[in-house]
Amino acid sequence: MRDEENAPISVQEAKKLFADWKALPAIVLAVSGGPDSVALMWLVARWRRALTRGPRLVAITIDHGLRDEAAREARDVKRLARELGLEHRTLRWMGDKPKSAVPASARAARYRLLADAARAAGASHIFIAHTRDDQAETLLMRLVRGSGIAGLGAMARESERDGAVLVRPLLNVPKGRLIATLKRAKIAYADDPTNRDPAFTRPRLRALLPQLGSEGGDARVLARLAHRLARANAAIDVLVDGAARYLVASGHLSTLREPKATLVDAGHFAALPEEVRLRLLMRAINAVAYEGPVELGKVESLLALLDQALSGQRSAGKSTGKGLKQTLAGALISLTATSLRIEAAPRRRHRAAMMRK
Repeated sequence: MRDEENAPISVQEAKKLFADWKALPAIVLAVSGGPDSVALMWLVARWRRALTRGPRLVAITIDHGLRDEAAREARDVKRLARELGLEHRTLRWMGDKPKSAVPASARAARYRLLADAARAAGASHIFIAHTRDDQAETLLMRLVRGSGIAGLGAMARESERDGAVLVRPLLNVPKGRLIATLKRAKIAYADDPTNRDPAFTRPRLRALLPQLGSEGGDARVLARLAHRLARANAAIDVLVDGAARYLVASGHLSTLREPKATLVDAGHFAALPEEVRLRLLMRAINAVAYEGPVELGKVESLLALLDQALSGQRSAGKSTGKGLKQTLAGALISLTATSLRIEAAPRRRHRAAMMRK
């Protein structure tokens, strides 16, 4: 019996994978030269040829300037793109490179350059070749970093970044199927040694997957867990939306325009479930913060202080209870006996000048 985890992707399967985006005027394909992105380019090109009318396809390769082989790999991608009848551009990450947090900085530069390329091509969507294996690794990375439910939902099929929509049409596809697809088509691809470099977190966690798989925690199970957590996160967001609408309708939450601020009745805020309070607080802070987005752990610590102060108010009585004033990510959070107010904090330079007077 054929191993479905390592079977090439058929024409009909590809048609279903990309069907949601056939009406777009243009699509940018992020193609590094590795097996996943090369398979994505080949599959999308084959799919587009079968359409009477479909999107313009533009393949983009980012040369980060971190490996000597990158320029040659970009030329190989360009050659294959031309054979497939696709436009291709190579963009380079210019300037000095950081000495630490290199993967994160390179990723940010890559998405920024891809978004620029999409705007130039008249495309709103960028196809990224993340697979089910990548989803499992992302879940593990966020798990060991102590992410909340939103983070543990890992990568979404569609998300927005730098003004473009990132699309991951292969997010439920095993990497083995992409390699099998390229082998059948006799298409070569690059092998990036940094994908196995133990100096970086993702390769170290990737090396653990076979052992986790032997215990039942393979990529399929981990990706399914990420999907379930994303589903739970979406449900909680609906509850938070409902809580906000209720508070507004009942007159217990208001948004002030000048100065921009959120004002919440302290008693009604305290009565909400902890996760709902946490998310309402994060939303309000991020709406005015100029040093954000705010970190989850810091908001959790702030909420604990607010809860402690609110508890003290209830014990001592509203007339004698203590208030609280904190700054976080450029937001000023003030708790009085009756209300919680979140507004932009004075800029640091202004605060320093006031302290010198």
